Amino acid sequence: MLSHIRSFGIWIIGSVFFCFACVIVIICILILSRERTGKILRFLFNILLWLVGIKLEVTGRKHILPDKPYLIMGNHQSLFDVFVIPAAVPIYFVALEAARHFSYPFFGYVIRKWGNIPIARNDLSSARKSLDRAKETILSGISILVMPEGHRTLTGDMQPFKKGPFHLAKAARADILPFGIKGLYRFNPKGSFHIQPGVVTVRFGKPIDSDRINDLTVEQARDMVFNQIKKLST
Repeated sequence: MLSHIRSFGIWIIGSVFFCFACVIVIICILILSRERTGKILRFLFNILLWLVGIKLEVTGRKHILPDKPYLIMGNHQSLFDVFVIPAAVPIYFVALEAARHFSYPFFGYVIRKWGNIPIARNDLSSARKSLDRAKETILSGISILVMPEGHRTLTGDMQPFKKGPFHLAKAARADILPFGIKGLYRFNPKGSFHIQPGVVTVRFGKPIDSDRINDLTVEQARDMVFNQIKKLST
């Protein structure tokens, strides 16, 4: 009973602070550079994580060059990935985001203003256009986050990766920045109201050079990155 009351309180506190943070970020987008806005977002989301009971530990940031665009890839453990990843990644990035998210009240407006790219996974023609837009974004010098599983895990184990992100990596000749999240599935698995505060770890691996990716088939690149992210998340 107490755990349910605690979870309810955490959801309320987190939701209120998230709305506050979104308002601040929208204002910053209108008046500040994207780099300064990104720093403010990271600051706000770190506060949010503390409020909801996540102790975030990040390793491997030394591998990330601040002026280099990456295709950022990692495992998808929980709804709270959307807060943990921006808090952990020390550079500005936009994300490939499920198209339906852009129809959500308020949240859809925020991610649209941020610059996220909608992708309809069940519409091949539309998905290709989204990947083309993502390619141009990377070539312009902006990093992109892709969750290659496509959906949050239902079991805590990583799901098979989609091939689309690796077509994008080859087309844009982008270095892949792999990361692994550990502890977030325990904190709040998909479909559960219950929240279990604790430590969440994000580990960044060494970027995978675009030349190495282009020497592989899409399937080989997918399997190699899957194995690296699996190691980083265990």
